[in-house]
Amino acid sequence: MGGVAALAREAGVEVEGSDQAVYPPMSTQLERLGIALHQGYQPGHIADDADLVVIGNALSRGNASVEAVLDAGRPYGSGAQWLAEHVLPGRTTLAVAGTHGKTTTSTILAWLLQSAGRDCGFLIGGVAEDFGVSARLGRDPLFVVEADEYDTAFFDKRSKFVHYRPRVAILNNLEYDHADIFPDLASIQRQFHHLVRTVPGGGRLVVNGEDAHLAEVLAMGCWTPVDRFGIDGDFEWQARLIDADGRAFEVLHRGESLGEVRWALLGRHNVMNALAAIAACHAAGVDPAPLLHALARFRSVKRRMEQVGEVDGIRVYDDFAHHPTAIATTLAGLRASVGDARIVVAMEPRSNSMRLGAHADGLAPSLDAADAVVFLHRPELAWDAGRVVQTVRGQAFAVPDVDTLMATLGELVEPGDHVVFMSNGGFDGAPRRFVALLQARRASPIG
Repeated sequence: MGGVAALAREAGVEVEGSDQAVYPPMSTQLERLGIALHQGYQPGHIADDADLVVIGNALSRGNASVEAVLDAGRPYGSGAQWLAEHVLPGRTTLAVAGTHGKTTTSTILAWLLQSAGRDCGFLIGGVAEDFGVSARLGRDPLFVVEADEYDTAFFDKRSKFVHYRPRVAILNNLEYDHADIFPDLASIQRQFHHLVRTVPGGGRLVVNGEDAHLAEVLAMGCWTPVDRFGIDGDFEWQARLIDADGRAFEVLHRGESLGEVRWALLGRHNVMNALAAIAACHAAGVDPAPLLHALARFRSVKRRMEQVGEVDGIRVYDDFAHHPTAIATTLAGLRASVGDARIVVAMEPRSNSMRLGAHADGLAPSLDAADAVVFLHRPELAWDAGRVVQTVRGQAFAVPDVDTLMATLGELVEPGDHVVFMSNGGFDGAPRRFVALLQARRASPIG
């Protein structure tokens, strides 16, 4: 929604908005664009002269602002609908879908296209370090959109991505998630197949060839040429790892080497993200081979294993974590990079699926690469984090609030540690607060 607001503002529309919890980096981006932000969903926050109220999918019937809009008969719509009607017509849309990696893959794709001299537009679910914004209109016909499978709005229960009608669609991976709206994996696969149905025969599907759930989606029917990508297998697009931590790899297209990538990102999952973006460039008519060197300058997205500080040899990272697979692959990449150094994780189970306990059984195994874990078990958590703590391989603690989490981490960490804060929410600013705590401790050593 923040990205949609940014696009509307760039298009010359006067925009203001409300959210229940406004926090960086999106809040600072919107303020920089001159978009007024209101804290809380109050009917009075909606201007009387607003021509359209765009309602995000976090709001449902019973919300005071939603009820006020309906009672007054005011025009309203969804962010995905607004994008489809006001930005995408006449453009070639490249959509990036998948349970994991959508934001990073979308950003890599936009970066590669820009490196090719294409001033593409984009809408990404995070603030890209290399662009400084999460969305822009661009002047090129190409437009990159992060294509979410989450529902569109309280009045439109289709996945957002069915609105976008892409010519090129990346299907990055598919696992069970969003337990608040999907009862099972099959229901998510049906939504992905709705997306497949919208891609024209003259377009291209770029599909993770290692993912059996996506193979099942394509088996439901496919009318578009498919390029598969992967590391383990014989695919149209393949990567060969040069370094185990993913910092260097070779790219092959139909068995022919296009060159090597050496970059700052970690992990096998990011190699797959890059491979998908490279294949999508090719599908859009842009030769990716001369662009591989540009990935050496790629700086990724805020809150994707973003190092926010280092104090006395203790490195602190902020990571957007929402699913056990993403947690496991992120920590595996870090482990491959840091060797035997200690990894300490601060975990906030915040996504709807996490809070409902849909991923509780998978959490402990996903943390095997960590040496110590501190869970933030807020009172509203619907399941017992203590059960997870008991099965974590290394040290593990459950704490009731962020202040206790800070104190616990302060006692745990030592020079040489890598501390990873994992949450898909604001985490009460914990990563940077912890850096400040370490700095204060250094300034005032005990004894």
